[in-house]
Amino acid sequence: QVYLEESGGGLVQAGGSLRLSCVASGRTFTNYPMGWFRQAPGKEREFITAISRSGETYYSDSVKGRFTLSRDNAKSTLYLQMDNLKPEDTAVYYCGVPPFSDRYYANPYEYDYWGQGTKVTVSS
Repeated sequence: QVYLEESGGGLVQAGGSLRLSCVASGRTFTNYPMGWFRQAPGKEREFITAISRSGETYYSDSVKGRFTLSRDNAKSTLYLQMDNLKPEDTAVYYCGVPPFSDRYYANPYEYDYWGQGTKVTVSS
């Protein structure tokens, strides 16, 4: 069993920044790929970024160049630094853990565990 807890969401003006955190427990943090997704009202859960076991990171085109994914294995924490935020970034942001593998996962249906989400609102 894996437990995930996101934090760091809030209200920010367009052009601003936020840093989200996802603290993991219940399993060896360094052994698994992980990912961040977001879900806006009435829309499906959308892939944002993921990290493989080897530490390689992948980003969707919608956030590439603005968001940065990192992990601190000593703290079992995954971070998402979000810069130059836009109103269309408004959503609930989730971190997730997919199956044990050497690859990364961009399909939310392949993920086994999710946090409760943290809400991000970007005003124009």
